[in-house]
Amino acid sequence: MDNQKRNFYIMWISNFLVAGTATMIMPFLSLYINTMGDFSDSYVQKWSGFIFGITFVSAFLMSPIWGRIADRFGYKPILIITGFGISISIFLMGFVHSVETLFLLRLFMGVVTGFIPTSLAFISSQTAKEVAGKTLGTLQMGSVSGTLFGPVIGGLLADSFGFQYTFVITSVVIAIAALLVLFGIKETKKVPVVGAHVYSRKTVLSGIIHHRLVFNIMIITALIQIGNFSIQPLLSLYVSSLTDSSQIALLAGVTFSAAGVGNLLFARKWGHLGDTIGYEKVLSMLLILAFLFIIPQAFVTELWQLIGLRLLFGIAVGGLIPVTTALVRRESPIEIQGEMLGYNTSFRFFGNIVGPMFGGLVSGFIGISSVFYVTGVLFLVSYLVLTFIRRKPQQDFEKVLLNEEAHQQA
Repeated sequence: MDNQKRNFYIMWISNFLVAGTATMIMPFLSLYINTMGDFSDSYVQKWSGFIFGITFVSAFLMSPIWGRIADRFGYKPILIITGFGISISIFLMGFVHSVETLFLLRLFMGVVTGFIPTSLAFISSQTAKEVAGKTLGTLQMGSVSGTLFGPVIGGLLADSFGFQYTFVITSVVIAIAALLVLFGIKETKKVPVVGAHVYSRKTVLSGIIHHRLVFNIMIITALIQIGNFSIQPLLSLYVSSLTDSSQIALLAGVTFSAAGVGNLLFARKWGHLGDTIGYEKVLSMLLILAFLFIIPQAFVTELWQLIGLRLLFGIAVGGLIPVTTALVRRESPIEIQGEMLGYNTSFRFFGNIVGPMFGGLVSGFIGISSVFYVTGVLFLVSYLVLTFIRRKPQQDFEKVLLNEEAHQQA
């Protein structure tokens, strides 16, 4: 087996382990807070939101920094640091006795949360551009598979062994994933290009803003996560309005996982199609499909209808991340690919932060079903903007960077 294939298989397995175990603790986070004292329901709900969200805030800030470091020192060291960092932070969570300490550990976890995005950047950097979409789509199947099974397994472990042991088991599994990277991955070092340009962070940021396609891709990346996360905190309430069953938590989990199943089934196919006919065409198609499949979710009268539409929505959304990642990789100069993918990851985490708040605000003012309307409009607007940009003259990102650098030095 050649080096590139071995790296891919190891990263697929590692992503499955990290995504699965990292999501194992999500179902009982609020219950765990309740064990730390005699708290009111409002206190637990407030701190559950803070503790859940703070990880994404620190990850949002750190992702470009990890990407810039990876451009200089390679991806493998970042994968090892983030893998063991996540493992240590989760291990310590099992032994805390105060809500504030748990909050700080989740903050630290966000600082080192970058394993899966870095793995995407790593595999992307060692994959030919012609097959990047297919490869990244296949790699994404590992993390999606883990995300689907993680919450269910976490809930079963917590019921069987208690919260503390679940944190310890989660930590050990992630450490195993980091060890697989440490001893199994062989990274092909970048050969320094003689006279290669070194861009400042300010220049890169300015270049992103002034490059029509790249900036719009970053926005779409955030919208994907907003669309996924806006309904997540409200899904159990919406499910309860569609059924008289007493197993609301289970049915809400099945409904939410339906999108993940669609994602899992089609991510690789969308990526391959993007390699074949062009990423912009596939991205436009997926945005329209996401719009068409999310709007009807506001009109369902039976739970099976919602589950079916969530599956179709997941099929559309499943191609968005590999296609947008491949697009950013295609446009980025080789010397800043890690940093560019880091910014793309930051926009994903930004969507994770905004999504639940956005859904809560919209549903609070005009009802839960309205969340589907507003999110659908966001996908439609993204499609229209992308269509407008595709009709404009193409921009060379490297020329945009050099132009921005010249303006800053003038």
